[in-house]
Amino acid sequence: MAQLIRRAAALNKSLPAASFAARGLATASTSPITVETSLPFTGHNIDPPSRSVETSPQELLTFFRDMALMRRMEIAADSLYKAKLIRGFCHLYDGQEAVCVGMEAAINRKDCIITAYRDHCIFLGRGGTLLEAFAELMGRKDGCSKGKGGSMHFYKKEGGFYGGHGIVGAQVPLGCGLAFAQKYSKDESVTFAMYGDGAANQGQLFEALNMAALWDLPAILVCENNHYGMGTAEWRAAKSPAYYKRGDYVPGLKVDGMDALAVKQACKFAKEHALKNGPIILEMDTYRYHGHSMSDPGSTYRTRDEISGVRQERDPIERIRKLVLAHDLATEKELKDTEKEVRKEVDEAIAQAKESPMPDPSELFSNVYAKGLGTEHKTGTLQITYNYLLLALKDLVAFFLVVFIRSRQKRSENCTSMSENINNDSTCQDPFVD
Repeated sequence: MAQLIRRAAALNKSLPAASFAARGLATASTSPITVETSLPFTGHNIDPPSRSVETSPQELLTFFRDMALMRRMEIAADSLYKAKLIRGFCHLYDGQEAVCVGMEAAINRKDCIITAYRDHCIFLGRGGTLLEAFAELMGRKDGCSKGKGGSMHFYKKEGGFYGGHGIVGAQVPLGCGLAFAQKYSKDESVTFAMYGDGAANQGQLFEALNMAALWDLPAILVCENNHYGMGTAEWRAAKSPAYYKRGDYVPGLKVDGMDALAVKQACKFAKEHALKNGPIILEMDTYRYHGHSMSDPGSTYRTRDEISGVRQERDPIERIRKLVLAHDLATEKELKDTEKEVRKEVDEAIAQAKESPMPDPSELFSNVYAKGLGTEHKTGTLQITYNYLLLALKDLVAFFLVVFIRSRQKRSENCTSMSENINNDSTCQDPFVD
């Protein structure tokens, strides 16, 4: 990418403006280009924004590189999982990259993002590094959550990224809480609370949305509709799969989530609305190429033709590639070179992550228990041992308490059973009752 931008700058110096006009390229890498979104926006209780989006050569080249990097990272994560270097749950984002890069292009780091478990690329977009991502995926010390969170719990508070959450829909109320704090502090920022179509029927989502609407919070609820909640198609799970309308009294906007420029336009529009009027729902019509998680082949509830059809017609990276070539911002070879650079960058990050040590055993209880019961501070081996023993003693007491309660319950049940048997015995019946 740096080479492409340097090339544009060099051309600016060496060639007259007429040459750039002949090639269809503006006279500077930041000069505006107006592009129309692939599909119109559809609004609910709101007038949608214009389809004409202003961009620049530099932004388009950055979009291409960032999405190529994210795609390569997720494909590499697939291989690492199959090699058993990544364990546990792992949900990949390939196919949905336009949502992440388009959103980042419209906001700043004062704005907050909170999402579910498909979080690797969101973390990268918020300023996270490949090393932090791969180290976390492999449970290593240099991971963004010190190797203790894994795939579903990426986090970068200084970048305005509040996770990575494994409980379906639970991040939405937390996101509205972030928006409450933003309104309270009057810092003119917003929160994007992201969730999938599989979480769109969660009761807590509607409760949080109701409070956000009552208080006019700067909350933007983003439904990444990839059309399958695990293996269940949207039409089988929702009576109304028009998720942008589900806010009822809250306005909504349906967006082509495979078009980075459409996402950018929608998020810019939503931020302006939320700061003035309160919450809004964005439905990003997108698609994941992998299954729900690495344990899901992704082909039992949809056809391979469906997947390949989306790749051919709607792939977000290919859309940007076509725009770059159409505006003569780079050659096909230069874009291929960028993809090679990205592959090398990912491979180097994986090699570094493999060298990262596992978390120290003393980290086992840090950030979990109250102060004095964990190891937030360096307390020495003796104190750590004492903490382990104290926790073990608590577990032992709890165990014997459960055994005692169960034995009392069993005795009570036996007494009840004996009483019933006696009452059923005709020889024990009350002689005064007929």
